[in-house]
Amino acid sequence: MTTGTVLEVAEVTKRFGNHAALDAVSFSVREREVVALLGDNGAGKSTLVKCIAGIHRPERGTIYVDGKPLNTGGAGSGRDSGIGIVYQDLALFDNMSVAENLFAGREPCWPRAPRGLGVVRRRAMLEEARRTLHRLEVRVPNLKTPVGLLSGGQRQAIAVSKGIAFARKIVVLDEPTAALGIRERTNVLRLVRQLPENGISVILISHNLEEVISVADRAVVLRQGKMVGEVAATAENHETIVSLIVGGRTPLINGQSSHE
Repeated sequence: MTTGTVLEVAEVTKRFGNHAALDAVSFSVREREVVALLGDNGAGKSTLVKCIAGIHRPERGTIYVDGKPLNTGGAGSGRDSGIGIVYQDLALFDNMSVAENLFAGREPCWPRAPRGLGVVRRRAMLEEARRTLHRLEVRVPNLKTPVGLLSGGQRQAIAVSKGIAFARKIVVLDEPTAALGIRERTNVLRLVRQLPENGISVILISHNLEEVISVADRAVVLRQGKMVGEVAATAENHETIVSLIVGGRTPLINGQSSHE
């Protein structure tokens, strides 16, 4: 890994039967960087996210976090390595409060007993939730409000905040603005821009190239399980990125043809 690299995906291959969902995929994410992971449906993005999360174990290749191999194959291994994941379905509990959703599975308890036994320290949980949302400039009417009563944008912001709250290195956001209105989308993108300022790198999955260009530093493109390009996420590269996604251009690495 090069100096300043937070996460490196090195020759990762993942198969399901005879189908290669990922075929020798390699790319890296540097400190305080937003990298967009792009590709059409079936390109392998979701499979790669699950490998980074530790849910899938690749047949070949290694994922490194701060130069150390990620212990894949367990749902909590990515989280334990400082990686926060925000899935497209948000993974929120509608009947639980904002604070309870932020700390689901990580509730502060006393005494700290094995297997999660103990009494939840609700006052401490509310205070920490308030500090987290204040730092991220996320506004909700009441931390005790059930998430199911919030707007789509507020729910999305809570999901992003949940992924950020315990992330120490990197956050993976899977379509964080899907099905949101303009104002709500703007708020979520503001959160994305804010993360590198707080020392957290971002992998952003999105089908909206305008949003990608507005917040990302680089775009990594997958097609049919293979990495076919890596270019700067700029307006000048818009057509290049589209061509890479749909298959109309020679694979590019760092803006250069792989055949040059």
